[in-house]
Amino acid sequence: MPIVTTKEMFKKAYEGGYAVGAFNVNNMEIIQGITEGAKMENAPVILQVSAGARKYAKHVYLMKMIEAAVADTDLPIAVHLDHGPDFETCKSCIDGGFSSVMIDGSHFSFEENIALTKKVVEYAHDHGVVVEAELGRLAGVEDDVKVSAEDSSYTQPDEVEEFVTRTGCDSLAIAIGTSHGAYKFKGEAKLRFDILEEVGRRLPGFPIVLHGASSVIPEYVDMINQFGGTMPGAQGVPEDMLRKAASMAVCKINIDSDLRLAFTALVRKHFVEHPDHFDPRQYLTDARTGIREMVRHKIVDVLGCNGKA
Repeated sequence: MPIVTTKEMFKKAYEGGYAVGAFNVNNMEIIQGITEGAKMENAPVILQVSAGARKYAKHVYLMKMIEAAVADTDLPIAVHLDHGPDFETCKSCIDGGFSSVMIDGSHFSFEENIALTKKVVEYAHDHGVVVEAELGRLAGVEDDVKVSAEDSSYTQPDEVEEFVTRTGCDSLAIAIGTSHGAYKFKGEAKLRFDILEEVGRRLPGFPIVLHGASSVIPEYVDMINQFGGTMPGAQGVPEDMLRKAASMAVCKINIDSDLRLAFTALVRKHFVEHPDHFDPRQYLTDARTGIREMVRHKIVDVLGCNGKA
């Protein structure tokens, strides 16, 4: 099976009341862990590459490893640029084999966001690639994306119809209270399901995306703290809230911090339990297994896309 776009994935997800997981990748073990977990649950999957991941691993290496994962699993796998900062980055990814790109113009004015998104959409659609856009700004930190709480803003439902119509984008990331990173909230998380419901009413059948949707799984935070780390106060989005979002208009849920936590927790645990080990294959096997099992949990218990490949 070749790399696919998200178009058919999202159509099925919207009609079926579930979401597809979009997992950020940086190296071979993360790619293997994600796709092995998806294969075990027979789930479609989106592998996301940030601008930072492209700098770290190089575009060509990531693409060849993803192509190997497609051949190995025969799953429907989409390759998506996460938070494309400009037209040039989106164009490079489109030309380099990505099947989906996100252009993040959320820090611009409404009109500037439309103009930039439309430019990317026109180029992408000419090359058979789909485009995710963003309206509203999430707080938090993810690679080069840094937004303070003061600069964050909820998506305004009365803007979404005009934005989607004028840009021609294929999916829309909205801000309803999630945020990037492992330190999301002080106190209880509060997602604005009223905004999500109104956006869904104004854009019937249109796929909505949630960024910053890691749950910061306590098991991995506790493991990191137990084996020498210090992550007091790390807190994410409760998984019951994500399940509710997946049953509404949300068709894509982004997960990055939980991958990093699982990977790091298992490496820390390995070195404490086996201080004499120095073979990367030993500790990276544990990390890969941690990624796989975390992804399986997300697919079955949060996204509901198991059996939907």
